[in-house]
This record gives sequence, structure tokens and C-alpha cells, in this order.
Amino acid sequence: MTNQTRRRLKTLVGAGSVVYASNDTRPQTGIERAAELAKIAEKERITGLFTADLLQADPDGLAGSTGSQDPIVALAALSQLTSHIGLIATVSTTYHHPYNLARLIGTLDHVSGGRAGWNAVTSSVGEENFGDHGLPNPAARYARATEFIEVINALFDANDSGAVRRAASGSVSIDPRKLHAIDHRGEFFQVRGPLNVPPPPQGRPVQFQAGQSDEGLILGAKYAEVIYTSQPTLNDALSFVERVHQHANAYGRHDNKPLIMNSFHSVIGESATDVSRRLREKHERIDYQQGRLKVADMLGGEIDLRDFALDQPIPPKFLPEVGLINRRRGRADIFKRFALQGLTLRELIIQAQETGHWYVAGTPETLADAIEERFNAGVLDVISLHGLGQPDQQDLLLNGLLPELRKRQLIDEEYLGEDFRANLQLSPIKKASLVF
Repeated sequence: MTNQTRRRLKTLVGAGSVVYASNDTRPQTGIERAAELAKIAEKERITGLFTADLLQADPDGLAGSTGSQDPIVALAALSQLTSHIGLIATVSTTYHHPYNLARLIGTLDHVSGGRAGWNAVTSSVGEENFGDHGLPNPAARYARATEFIEVINALFDANDSGAVRRAASGSVSIDPRKLHAIDHRGEFFQVRGPLNVPPPPQGRPVQFQAGQSDEGLILGAKYAEVIYTSQPTLNDALSFVERVHQHANAYGRHDNKPLIMNSFHSVIGESATDVSRRLREKHERIDYQQGRLKVADMLGGEIDLRDFALDQPIPPKFLPEVGLINRRRGRADIFKRFALQGLTLRELIIQAQETGHWYVAGTPETLADAIEERFNAGVLDVISLHGLGQPDQQDLLLNGLLPELRKRQLIDEEYLGEDFRANLQLSPIKKASLVF
């Protein structure tokens, strides 16, 4: 990690949907709206655009619109309409193959001029679309993810940076003698190589990893450059980062520890009275019957809450054993702890609207105080901000919270370099050189 420039908090926002809707007068409406938001984010010097992804249609509506577009295709489109902002695609290591992904993410790095990143997830849903074997248990998913990342890194690292030459005419030639096999034979993958996509501009696109179970934490500490985690309180964040650093040190990453990313869910208001109004209206819009399903999902999906009283806590005997849950153990642990603190089912439903993420309602100054506290505590390096594209929040984000963070010199005023890695203040891996 470079120390040439004082480290500041890095910012992300979600990429807009490029999908055409039935009430759009033209199919281009989706991409034009997504492009508008991406350009606003770049004008604000936001560090990167982040995409989530789920591999199912979500029949119960518990995940909202997440997963309605392929992240890599959407970001490739947005790369042609922006010039500096980073582009992070969430990808399942359980339901993808490392050779194909290396080609896709490597190509995204090329078409964006060195702005690609990928967020490795092991998936908690979607197994019905990939055979009849069911969702593998967490140990198997993370074992596969470990080997997946090792193969990807080996493919990117094996090819010489000088393998590509560009003629004055603009044509590109590749020296096949500088593309090298990796001859990988592991438990999950057999990949001979070489990767037939030339070395990406960043050497390796930036590696994000999401997962806060013990298995996920260990994987992130070993390989991730940025770990995406849900830590609803400062104490949770302090404990999580301490564990990450212990594991990173054990892997020899004393001077190269992963950056910590949190998604910051918020309600921004102009005053305390305005915040109270916005919160009241938000809570009035909640479908509490649907909320019961969402809390059950947060607790692992096996508990039936339809007959529980809204204004009573869930009796502890009905709460799951987290270690036996096959999906989202980290999320289940958060909600079990909420329940054991005595939160009523109604309060859990309200918490479930934020899916266990860090959540603050307040004025721009109040939100900036909370962000500054975590940043100064050393548990927050990258923050995903909400509000862009939301009519009732966008103005307060752009003209309230972001200016307040700049006033406190917490976030970058300008992009620091030409690629995503530089703008995150990560050390370069290696540069692919085009010889003219």
C-alpha cells in the first residue's frame, strides 16, 4: 500500500440498473438512467460503482431487485460512459468457473482501461438453477472459493506483461510464447492454461471478498484486498477487524492487510424533526407480514414466525443454532444476537429492512460523525453510500453528506491515479505494457 498520499476513506455507490422496464417508452431508458447515475457518481469523485448479484428470481421478494442484471455486462456498458470510477462485479465462486471468470474480468479491466474489480461470494441461494445437488455446506463452498481465487491469480500472474504489441495501425499482436500454462490440478478445478486474455492493465483486477462467517473471514484475510462485511455496531466492527488482522498476520500480510468495507444504510434528513418524519413514514410503509418472512430469512430460513406476536421478543428456544445453518451464517448470527438482546419481532422486522448492515438515521452532520468515528477507529477503509438514485435522498447525499465529509477531509477531492487500484491506494501488482 502506498504511503505517498494520506489515506482517506474510499467511497462506493451502487450501479444503476440497465434493465428495460415495461413502462419505458424506449429500451434505452435503463442504460441511459444507469449512465446518468454513474456520471453523477464520477463527477462527485466516488471511488467505485458496486454491483450485487443473486442467482435466483427470489419468488418471495426477500431480496428486492438485486440480481436483475448480470453485473459484468452492465459494468462493461457503464465503462464506456465513464473514465475514472472503479467497477466492481459480484461473482459467485460456487456457480462459476475460474477460467471463464478470468477471461470476463480480465476483459472488463481492458475495456475500462484498468478499472475492474470483482467481489467473490460463495452464494447462499440459487442452487436450484445449477443441478440437483443442493447448496454445498459452508466448508465446501469456502474450500472451492479458496481454490477458485488461487487459480484466477495464477492465470493472471503467469502471462508476461510484455506479451502484447500494438502496431501503429492500431492492430494488436500477442506473442504466444509469453502466455504460460499453470497446470493446476486441484480438488475442484483442473486448469492447464494459459489464459488467452492478455495481462490486464492492473495486472490483477482488484479482489473484493464478501463473507463474515469464520470461513469467510479466513478466506478474506488470506487473499482479499478489500473485505466487504456487515457490522451493525462499532464494537462489532472492532472485534471483526481484530480477527481479520490476526489471520492476515498469520498469512504474512503484516504490511498488506485487506481494507475493510462496510455498506452504510441511512436515512438523511435536514433536521432532527425531518429525520423523525422520514423514519415514521418509512416504518409506515413496512409490510409486517412480509417482514416476518424477511426476519425468518435473516435467521437462516427454517423458523416460522407467522404466529408470533409482533410486540413480543422471540423466545430463545425458537432461535436457530448458527453453526448448523447452511446459508448466511454471519447474517443469522447478527439477527440472533438482536433477538437475544430482547428486540421484539416488530423491531426485528424494522432491522431486517437494512439486512443487518450498519444503519444510521440523522442529519448530514450526524451521519458524518458516525462515519468519522469508525474511520478514526481504524475499522473502515471503504464505505458504500446509499441515496444516489433515490428521489427523497439524492439531494441530501450530494449536497449534504458528501460536502460534510469533504469539509472534514475524510474523502478524496480528486481521483489519485489512472486505475482503480491507484484510487484505492493499493500497491500495484504489475503493469501490462503495450509496446508501440
